[in-house]
Amino acid sequence: MDNAIRILIVDDHFMVRMGLAGSLNDMDDMQVVGEAGTAEEAVRSFRQLQPDVVLMDLCLPDANGVSAIRRIREESSSARILVLSINESEEDIYQSVEAGAIGYLSKSVEPHELLQAIRSVNLGETFFPPAIASRMTERESRPSLTTRERQVIELLADGLSNKEIARSLHISPRTAKLHVSNLLKKMGVLDRTQAVTAAIQRGLVQLD
Repeated sequence: MDNAIRILIVDDHFMVRMGLAGSLNDMDDMQVVGEAGTAEEAVRSFRQLQPDVVLMDLCLPDANGVSAIRRIREESSSARILVLSINESEEDIYQSVEAGAIGYLSKSVEPHELLQAIRSVNLGETFFPPAIASRMTERESRPSLTTRERQVIELLADGLSNKEIARSLHISPRTAKLHVSNLLKKMGVLDRTQAVTAAIQRGLVQLD
């Protein structure tokens, strides 16, 4: 197993990690060298183990997986990170790739495709199935929202009025109205309801 692909699994569910580790360790060319259940553990384990490939979930208890990807890439610009997540929204995919992931798979992926992805990513190749690649293309065609606009869309999703948004963000009602207007234009929608619906579909906001 000297030439095996050394893999770090990052997922907050023990049973998921156990199942993945068992399946991957059955492969002649793969070896799971570590597991992590939080973003902090992921960064620490990467630093200690220096794996060839990191399998990264995005839903972690202490931080979004995207931040863990970014921190690992700060540790090593050549880190090969493959996202394996239940989240498949265009924003999740876009943010993961922006942070440094070079592959992205849904947790519903077939086993043979996961193995193919790990081997490709280990070689430094990108791996995005057609459905994922299509969402990436859609997201790249849209203008990015500013940090303030992202705050506004989250407050819109909470049902706040312009006055309430202004109060929450400590800005004037006129400025809040301007942000909402800019949001509608950027998102290509006609009203606040459509903006919230589109934001949920694209993964810009998460419903509790």
